[in-house]
Amino acid sequence: MESNNNQLYLGIDGGGSKCKAIIMNADMQVLGEGISGAANPFHNLERAQRSVENAAELALENAGLDIATKKSLIAGVGLAGVNLPKYFALMNAWQHPFKSMHLATDLHIACLGAHGGNDGAIMITGTGSCGYVTVNGEQLIIGGHGFPHGDICSGAWLGFKAVEHVLLSLDGVIEPTVLTNKILTLLDCHDASTLIETIAGNNATYYAKLAISVFDAADNGDAVAIDIINQGCQYFSAVYKKLKAKGDVPLSLIGGLKPRLMEWLNSDIAKQIQEPQNPPEVGAVLFARQQSGL
Repeated sequence: MESNNNQLYLGIDGGGSKCKAIIMNADMQVLGEGISGAANPFHNLERAQRSVENAAELALENAGLDIATKKSLIAGVGLAGVNLPKYFALMNAWQHPFKSMHLATDLHIACLGAHGGNDGAIMITGTGSCGYVTVNGEQLIIGGHGFPHGDICSGAWLGFKAVEHVLLSLDGVIEPTVLTNKILTLLDCHDASTLIETIAGNNATYYAKLAISVFDAADNGDAVAIDIINQGCQYFSAVYKKLKAKGDVPLSLIGGLKPRLMEWLNSDIAKQIQEPQNPPEVGAVLFARQQSGL
């Protein structure tokens, strides 16, 4: 058995579109990184397991290490979907190839990474959205219920609201705006029928790609786009109050929409937001070390 000084750690951040892996040594130095496919067990348990293992192998190769080294890794695995007890149990029962595996939600490892392994809060705005806080060993999740019935202020929600507006304007119920033309041009549609045919059956990732058009229209003074963004920000204000009530801890905003959303947030919230110290996959390593008593 390796001594603690030689122990290597695997950090995994897995979601609905990709799985990131990182190999770190006992001094928390990054040795290698790898990215594989989707790793949300709610969508596909076997694919999630394959993605975790594939990402680990790619990270080992990137580190110049033999793939067989995976059997000596202490793994911290943070995945979307394991906030649901059924999928946590299924994933945790996996006969994984690592020395040990410590499973958590992707929210928990993101929060640990953002705040250096300490208590803190995060709000996520990417394809989906969610609020999360951990204080004195207790955690609280706000939202994260998925698209289309949740994830307010996410990219998918912004895009979906934009399409709603376009359809209403094409029906003559409301006046068209700059946002109407932006969405129709982006999707190469010219009426309600072609728009419905184009968007039918698409998922959150598809709608999230429309979110930037909402911000662009809002920057040009489009009242509808501004109203959509303000609705999302009002939701995030309510989420912030719930997180803050759990404890006075630092807050970080995470996700691909962060650069566009920051200027729209309530100024009292925006000034509280701190830059994340580390990415989620490093948070997964911190989690594994904590669970190993290090």
